Amino acid sequence: MKKKNTNISWIAFLLISILGFSSAVSAQKEPVDFVNPYMGNISHLLVPTYPTIHLPNSIMRVYPQREDYTSDRLNGLPLILTGHRGRMAFNLSPFQGDEQNIKRVIKYSYDQEEIKPYSYSVYLDEQQTQVNFAPSHQSALYEIKFGQDKPGYLIINTEEGNLKWDGKSVSGYQNIGNGTKVYLYLQTDTQPEGVFALKGGKLIASTKEENNCIVLKLTDIRKSTCVRYGISYISTEQAKKNMEREIKNYDLKPLIEEGRKIWNESLGKISVQGESNNDKTIFYTSLYRTFERPVCISEDGQYYSAYNGKVNSDNGIPFYTDDWIWDTYRAAHPLRVLVEPKTEEHILNSFVEMTGQMKDAWMPNFPEITGDMRLMNCNHGVATVLDAYVKGLRGFDINKAYEACKKAITEKTLTPWSGAPAGVLNRFYQEHGYMPALHENEAETVPEVHAFEKRQAVAVTLGTSFDEWCLSQIAKKLGKTDDYHLFLKDAYNYRNIFNPNTNFFHPKDKDGKFIEPFDYVFSGGQGARDYYDENNGWTYRWDVQHNIADLIDLMGGRNNFIKNLDSMYSKPLGKSKFDFYFQFPDQTGNVGQFTMANEPSLHIPYLYNYAGEPWKTQKRIRSLLNDWFRNDLMGVPGDEDGGGMSAFVVFSKMGFYPVTPGSGTYNIGSPAFENTVIHLENGKEFRINAKNCSQQNKYIQSAKLNGKVWNKPWFSHDDIKNGGTLELVMGDKANKTWGSDPADAPPSSEPLN
Repeated sequence: MKKKNTNISWIAFLLISILGFSSAVSAQKEPVDFVNPYMGNISHLLVPTYPTIHLPNSIMRVYPQREDYTSDRLNGLPLILTGHRGRMAFNLSPFQGDEQNIKRVIKYSYDQEEIKPYSYSVYLDEQQTQVNFAPSHQSALYEIKFGQDKPGYLIINTEEGNLKWDGKSVSGYQNIGNGTKVYLYLQTDTQPEGVFALKGGKLIASTKEENNCIVLKLTDIRKSTCVRYGISYISTEQAKKNMEREIKNYDLKPLIEEGRKIWNESLGKISVQGESNNDKTIFYTSLYRTFERPVCISEDGQYYSAYNGKVNSDNGIPFYTDDWIWDTYRAAHPLRVLVEPKTEEHILNSFVEMTGQMKDAWMPNFPEITGDMRLMNCNHGVATVLDAYVKGLRGFDINKAYEACKKAITEKTLTPWSGAPAGVLNRFYQEHGYMPALHENEAETVPEVHAFEKRQAVAVTLGTSFDEWCLSQIAKKLGKTDDYHLFLKDAYNYRNIFNPNTNFFHPKDKDGKFIEPFDYVFSGGQGARDYYDENNGWTYRWDVQHNIADLIDLMGGRNNFIKNLDSMYSKPLGKSKFDFYFQFPDQTGNVGQFTMANEPSLHIPYLYNYAGEPWKTQKRIRSLLNDWFRNDLMGVPGDEDGGGMSAFVVFSKMGFYPVTPGSGTYNIGSPAFENTVIHLENGKEFRINAKNCSQQNKYIQSAKLNGKVWNKPWFSHDDIKNGGTLELVMGDKANKTWGSDPADAPPSSEPLN
């Protein structure tokens, strides 16, 4: 008996020791150690995530160039990514072997790849070459260790530009569109013994003439080399300055250490503690992705703007671009307002500067490095302006921003994917309060309507109603009373296409008649673009972010609203997956007709809060996060869009979400962590303490906000902007009375007078 007790004691001791050691190891991990850049690299259907190596919001971005994650070949080594999902400008290919086998881009067999946000390493196994890489903000360094007893070469290639050798360096440019060039300045740590141009598959002795592929031959006794280079959108001279400012030598170690430090500072603005390291990985990976865009393109106080085709002074304020606002206004911008308000001010100031550089002075909606692309529908840049302003940000000209937003919504065509001036459809919208739809097989007669993207009549009506609500709120704050009343009235235009018989938003023709016959799942062609956009009528049924209270009334009250919400998650696809996803490739991540894979759906799980059943929001959020966002190669359900979807994960795992950007409010969900601390830029802290939080204990039993009993399933930015604490007691069964009182529902738009 004594011996048995001794064994049990030793086992207990060992378990305690192991668990203690495991906890100690976990405690030593820093935020960047939880980032898994491979999460989501295999797409469910369309675009995967990319394992991008970069510093937060910096010009220098790269990722391995392969057809997809499963490809067994790398297409050379990347030098610079010129836009989110963009192509690489310039390519570097180290090579050992016979000169006759040299190509512009070498396709490598590879192994032992390791990607961190701040570094990259890979072994090119057939070439027997080890490659290590680290970026700075506008420059980067490669360390290349050759493994064969053969001559070594470095091949530098550009597809649409020119390069030259000046005796010490390779410099040149590549055209990336709309008159925009990206410039390169590259040096090696040893003088090559020969420099060639590759033309027609043959090496030709190179002079200082420009070529689009230059080959440096290294001494055949040297087994490794380092390559440092700078990138610029201004000039090769500026690229050289960027390189010399950021990379003083050819030592990779300090560059890696500095990159790691910078990432920990950015990711460390939010601290989380809970029972699952897996949740931390998903959380910090999602947070890392929100720092990919937009990028700061200021270089020593100047920047090249594709919006006026000039090099401009930034006047001491960093200039940002490359932002798909249709995706990012919903959660990525509000997240930045919370954790990096100064950066958000700089971004909005950049938007305002862009409008002054463009011919039409319209607020951008897809500002890229090559200019504003005017993609998707509506102009939700106005939402980013309002959201920042109501939360106290003042580092941009609100009057100029308002005028630019107003012009973008009233002077530009409402038709999607077009930068044309307002035309006949805008006049119809202004007179009748909705975008008219065409019947099936009815010929299009309006020239600015995109042949593939169509009118998207319901999506445009709903999105423009929200944009006009945002305009009304800015006008109200600026004392523009007439504009306030005008745009507030127009913010109710969604009512004009609501079908009370079906409780759906239903397209109408020019005569005011609902399009019939009609199927809310399948009508509208590819992506339902005749009427909606990428998603069907079930998603757009809820696209009234600014006035959920009125939507509840339109549907006949809370009970019917809840019934309609519930039915979304149980309604089957209606066809085989093959047929459904052939028509709706953007609408993956399905739970019934709900899609977790597209941004217009992100706010929907929180809508139970408005109708008295917050417990269903808590249940739904947890299941959606667990099912669709996982720490694996297919762990993102759809197009992530450079932070647009990942910001939803960051907010939701913290336990709240901005359903209505511009309202200054957050809806409470179900936190995944016991303790979350947001380190605010003003030095204060906002804490979310979720007592008993676990996979099972996902339901809120009671709450306190800043020490006061809190029965509302929402709180305002003013409640937390100077720090505070949200205390939640969690349990495994729903408390169906918490947050259920109609008086405690989140606020919606003010009623019309």
